[in-house]
Amino acid sequence: MAQADSSIATSWFSRYRRWSLSSRILAWMVLGVVAGLLLGEHASHVRPVGDLFMRLLLMAAVPLVFFNLISGISGLRDTGALGKLGVRTLLFYLLTTSIALLVGLLVASLLKPGIGMQVAGSVSESVVALPNLPEILLDMVPSNMAAAFSSGNIVQVVVIAVFIGVPILLLPAPQRDRLQDGFALLSSLFKELVGLVLKFSPLGIAALVAASVGEYGGALFGPLAKFVATVWAAQFVVVCGHMTVLHLSTGRSIWSWLRKTGPLYATTAATCSSLASLVVAMEVARKRVRLSEDVYCFTLPLGTQLNKDGTAITLVTIFLFTAQAIGMQFSAADFVAVVLVGLALSQGSGGVPQGGLVLAFIFLQAFNLPLEVAGILAGVYRLVDMGNTTVNCMGDMAWTTIVSDRLEKDSQAAVT
Repeated sequence: MAQADSSIATSWFSRYRRWSLSSRILAWMVLGVVAGLLLGEHASHVRPVGDLFMRLLLMAAVPLVFFNLISGISGLRDTGALGKLGVRTLLFYLLTTSIALLVGLLVASLLKPGIGMQVAGSVSESVVALPNLPEILLDMVPSNMAAAFSSGNIVQVVVIAVFIGVPILLLPAPQRDRLQDGFALLSSLFKELVGLVLKFSPLGIAALVAASVGEYGGALFGPLAKFVATVWAAQFVVVCGHMTVLHLSTGRSIWSWLRKTGPLYATTAATCSSLASLVVAMEVARKRVRLSEDVYCFTLPLGTQLNKDGTAITLVTIFLFTAQAIGMQFSAADFVAVVLVGLALSQGSGGVPQGGLVLAFIFLQAFNLPLEVAGILAGVYRLVDMGNTTVNCMGDMAWTTIVSDRLEKDSQAAVT
């Protein structure tokens, strides 16, 4: 009997090893959800396993981006192409974030999640000042390279990589080739490191999911459920928009693309960290979607800082939720100001301490709205932050796919 049981276990393990990474992650996520529902708050005991997974991702993220980007830039022969890619990427991210703000306002205006909400409690009004455009631009350029790496400021790391990669192109050929080979070798090293970390991803994601469901799952059925549903509904609309643009621009099957990029969204929902998810995004772009390395090494890190569609939706939903809770009305001109301020805040979110929730406090303070409601929403913020990170990273991957496919078509047309 023992031998038969051992044979069955071996058979199941052999089948499991043949599963794709997406299938393994999905299976472990289901186990995590079940464990969270059954154990409740006790499921938090497995969070250290998930936190370890996040630390491993964050450890690999900054050097991977740095060496990948320098390796890609130093291999270019047309520096003008890098400038065009940067401008187009920036404009696309600004456009989609602006549209996300409008979608969030529209959905929150229709569903009215704040109606009937009782304002109670108090929140400290000592929050960070609203960032302006010069501050946002200056924050992108580091005054200390070591500080940029130690703080994990990904946009500053991108700037450093560009300022190192471009001068490499100006060096004499022998020196340029040696440096390019060296950075390419380091890039390969960190790709292998990421591959090792991702073998741990099913267990790490399951632990994070179990802890989150155990701690926050009950909020889905409480009085704040309408707020969470409103944010998710607006984010779903934006996702549909991304998928439509992706299909029309590339002709790719949406369902096939979503299957290939699935491990990324499992990571974003579990970690709620764009930086930690960036490592998975680059691996997905390289191995599963097979995009151009010259493209994804630049657009994905930049999107981590600048593309904030999901965050923008949450900001304006909190804004309207608060306004509806206190019965305040706004004119069309006020909504224009809301979009502009929301755009500035979301683009500068990397330089604001304590993340998206603090941005909500700043946003409300900018329009003289009470901060108490945002304090109440803090209890369910992780639930919407799962959607924030997922939508943000999905937009990055969609744009990267569009650009990579267009470049491939252009190169094929040039050959023929």
